[in-house]
Amino acid sequence: IVPSVIDDHNASYSLLLHCNLGPSERERERERERNNNMDADGGPTLPFCLGTFYYRYFRTWKLNGDAENGHVSSETRPLMTGGARVQAALLYTAAEWLAGLIRTVVNPSLCTQVVLALTTFQVPLFMMKFGQSKLYRSDNYGKSFRDVTHLINNTFILTEFGIATGPQNSGKVILTSDVSGKQRARIFHSVDFGNSFSHSDLPFQPLAQMAYNPQDANVLLVISVENDLWISEDFAANWRKIHERVCQAKWGSGNTVFFTANVNGSCSDRGRLELKKTTDYGRTIKTIGTRIFSFGLGGRFIFASIMTAEGTTRVIHVSVDQGDMWNMAQLPAVGHEQFYSILAANDDMVFMHVDEPGDTGFGTIYVSDDRGTVYSKSLERHLYTTTGGYTDFTNVTSLRGVYMTSVLAEDNSVQTVVTFDQGGEWRPLQKPWNSQCDSTAKNKDVCSLHIHASYSMAMKLNVPMLPLTEPNAVGLILAHGSVGDGISVMSPDVYVSDDGGYSWLRALEGPHHYAILDSGGLLVAVEQTLSQPIHQIKFSTDEGQCWHVYNFTRDPIYFTGLASEPGARSMNLSIWGYRESLLNQYWVSITIDFSRIFSRDCDEKDYVQWLAHSDDLSSPDNGCMLGYKEEFLRLRKDSVCLNGRDYVIDKQPTPCLCTLDDFLCDFGYYRQENSSECMEQQDLKGHILEFCLHGRKEQLQTTGYRKIPGDKCESGIVPERKVIDLSTKCVSNLLEPEPLVSSSASSSSSATIVVAVVLVLLVSAVAGVLFVKKYVCGGRFLVHRYSVLRQHAEAGGTDAPDELDNQVATPTKNDYHDDSDEDLLE
Repeated sequence: IVPSVIDDHNASYSLLLHCNLGPSERERERERERNNNMDADGGPTLPFCLGTFYYRYFRTWKLNGDAENGHVSSETRPLMTGGARVQAALLYTAAEWLAGLIRTVVNPSLCTQVVLALTTFQVPLFMMKFGQSKLYRSDNYGKSFRDVTHLINNTFILTEFGIATGPQNSGKVILTSDVSGKQRARIFHSVDFGNSFSHSDLPFQPLAQMAYNPQDANVLLVISVENDLWISEDFAANWRKIHERVCQAKWGSGNTVFFTANVNGSCSDRGRLELKKTTDYGRTIKTIGTRIFSFGLGGRFIFASIMTAEGTTRVIHVSVDQGDMWNMAQLPAVGHEQFYSILAANDDMVFMHVDEPGDTGFGTIYVSDDRGTVYSKSLERHLYTTTGGYTDFTNVTSLRGVYMTSVLAEDNSVQTVVTFDQGGEWRPLQKPWNSQCDSTAKNKDVCSLHIHASYSMAMKLNVPMLPLTEPNAVGLILAHGSVGDGISVMSPDVYVSDDGGYSWLRALEGPHHYAILDSGGLLVAVEQTLSQPIHQIKFSTDEGQCWHVYNFTRDPIYFTGLASEPGARSMNLSIWGYRESLLNQYWVSITIDFSRIFSRDCDEKDYVQWLAHSDDLSSPDNGCMLGYKEEFLRLRKDSVCLNGRDYVIDKQPTPCLCTLDDFLCDFGYYRQENSSECMEQQDLKGHILEFCLHGRKEQLQTTGYRKIPGDKCESGIVPERKVIDLSTKCVSNLLEPEPLVSSSASSSSSATIVVAVVLVLLVSAVAGVLFVKKYVCGGRFLVHRYSVLRQHAEAGGTDAPDELDNQVATPTKNDYHDDSDEDLLE
């Protein structure tokens, strides 16, 4: 593959070819090497431009060294020195938000090609802070920048707030700064992708970055440092306080806002919060739960983690109607040292991690039904550390139904497992055909691939990136891994799967940064060097089988990362890092347009039919997954052409007959390892399975199987399962939703009314506890699942009524989790 001839007198070009030709050829193979300075017609070169380029997921980098004002030169864009920080945002009007819709066509004319780069430098001095900011703007994917700091009046922008960009193609941008000597802030806002800015002073000091309404970028939500919730409906022109003492707030669907508040205490008083919602931007507010620990949103579900009466355990409640009605999730209760975590959620189902008692570092994954209420055990000994909150759970977005994660084996080794059927069964990853078992393998002929992810990064292993997949790069997975009996502390290699994780290829030796471009038609990688500057980038046009090496600069840079347009449709990639001079360090970005290496667009003959989930050619059910087969048109590995921005995934679904593979083990049943048969749990044998859903008591009669949510199989094997309405009302342990209350109502209500309300609530609470104790806690209300039920099985299957109490808490899933009792719901 030879790039086209480009007029670039400064570029040098080197082509190194590395192909994975067979198991015996494990080391790099160099067929040809050329290092020549090229002129306009002297040979093949690849264009490059210098500029600062960082991507939308705002990150902060810090270099050591003396501070110096940034400037722009013709060769190196915003010059910055060591103490400075950089943040930036990509402002693509279409590709980023449509990347997940596999049939969406992204029109190149809709992309703004705008990149904003914000550099900040701050020095604390006694009780004051001194700082400087620079704002740069590019309208050509970062190939060149211009200094637009004058548009924000040379104001210092607060580093912790960064660049807040609006959803979809709104063009909205917000930068936040202090107002000197006052407890409030000033914001600069743009409606044209940073081409111009206006400013306004806020009547409060924001606690965190403003949250745009995903459906209307003119509406902003923010919590102040005084824990007041503020809203603006005209893009920061006017602000209105809608509630006090707010602890957490999130946008729901449409105009709905959910938030927790503690009207009589502080946000640290967990388990005593109230969950509220408003659908009219705070003009009326409805309390939908009390005694909340935390809350979160996932798919069409709302989750609330609730503390029991004694304050010793928590339980999960779920709502599918925006909080109007709640059901208790059939999950084990957790104590103070445990936590819940939503690993993944969509409109069909939920993956929920429940931490084991004690500081074990692992728990159990449960998968829900389509109501998010009835859960089945999916995977035991799931690795999820209590200190730091690290899990390797990965949603493989490039193929339906595939998830990877790590388990902590009995010998304390960390091992990778994968499910191809949305949690129905888990299995080890196959050993790559061109790799050998490493020193961790007891049997050198039998081992598997283990993927390095968040846990490895937390353990400071040399793993620069998490596994990478893209929805429009069908079947592709890039990941660091090791081959043995468990994850190795040795330096990992890069592995590629082109079939969603069924088979793997050792693609690159050693750790690399990598990216997917052109909907999978191009892979790029830069070798991780911790202390040496770099000048080469590798790229592959055949899904990682062969790699070419390009020298992108004659003046090496200390590499810090790659950046490309979200959605993996672009052919532009920026390599960013820094160079050192005698007195300082400065940021550099080199943007490469890889489209120049392709001489043509792809046509029909460049694609081939591919059956997903095809792992048994002899079976008539080959390719059936979650009830149907999918055939895709995929690019041939030997086709060197451009998919382009308008590339649309072509897939053809075909329904399948039902088999036991289309069913999860029902509540109270589990699958033994390497078995498709569901076995009844010993501690639930002989128990009548009754539970409360939507205010009605139901009885479950099952042979041990229930259909996987979202499975579309037809006829075939359909195990018997009945849910019988017992025509009996029941209650969950949440307070009934209250009527809407105007947020402007007077807070000085009559003392008589307050006393009456308190008395009514007390009487209702006592009556509710008696009702729950008599009718719900008789050992048949399936809130006492699994671990809790085991503890009380010898006592006739009854649980203490204290375990059922009015408390709603919806956990928030944080990237960093340093509190073992923090529920991670989102």
